[in-house]
Amino acid sequence: MSYGAQITRTNPACLLFLIDQSGSMSDPFVSGAGQTKAAVVADAVNRLIQNVVLRSAKADGVRDYFRIGVIGYGNGIKAGLGGTIPFEILVPISRVGNFPLRVETRSKLIPDGAGGVIEQPIKFPVWFDSEASGKTPMCEAFAAAGLAVQGFIQQFPDAYPPLVLNLTDGIPSDGNPQENARKIQKLATSDGNVLLFNLLISSKPVPAEYFPSTEDTLSNNFSKLLFRMSSELPPKLWDAAKAEGHALKPRARGVVLNADPTAIVRFLDIGTRITPQSGR
Repeated sequence: MSYGAQITRTNPACLLFLIDQSGSMSDPFVSGAGQTKAAVVADAVNRLIQNVVLRSAKADGVRDYFRIGVIGYGNGIKAGLGGTIPFEILVPISRVGNFPLRVETRSKLIPDGAGGVIEQPIKFPVWFDSEASGKTPMCEAFAAAGLAVQGFIQQFPDAYPPLVLNLTDGIPSDGNPQENARKIQKLATSDGNVLLFNLLISSKPVPAEYFPSTEDTLSNNFSKLLFRMSSELPPKLWDAAKAEGHALKPRARGVVLNADPTAIVRFLDIGTRITPQSGR
């Protein structure tokens, strides 16, 4: 199981995001410049989607190198990006890229050439809006994710193994999701088992912990649960994390704890850094 399958239009990759949309996501994000946790996560997911669209863009348009989906869980569970629960969660990237919900004008600080910065307007496509209400039905979200991934594997049995990334700020309200997580991780293409990664959003100003290899140093049972539900980083993603300056140990897992806004962006970037085969 090499995690080395080439990504092409006939053999695409799968990216599925599980986003906590519970009421606590309306709390201010630590160091989030006044934004809520939900808003910071939405911005990070939208930037990631834009990057995936750009990775898939060629002279003839956006090629379907990826199937991508979002499951939000809070006041129930629901699909984003134009998908539907339970069997049409994953959407071809061309359909996503061509139909954002809207395009906003935002400001970006750039150097002015004289030692200062100036604001420059930029276009910011929005595919996924922030939301925060209800409880944290993580078990139900994992069950829906398992069905979506299983359907993808049936259609593309030789694909690069699907990537499932769960972003949450709190404890599940509907039981222990570990069994549903195991079911996801047991699913496999001919190239390897499904990869399940988890990120815990910080509620306190403490340093983020990236890609631990053991739960022994983790401070609470929920952090340990997320560690147990996270897959080991395969070689390509291990290399990506090392390139970002992380000191990884053997058996490092795809979990980030106490994430600040920067950690969320880096987690999504590293966790999805797989590249389509050029020209195919």
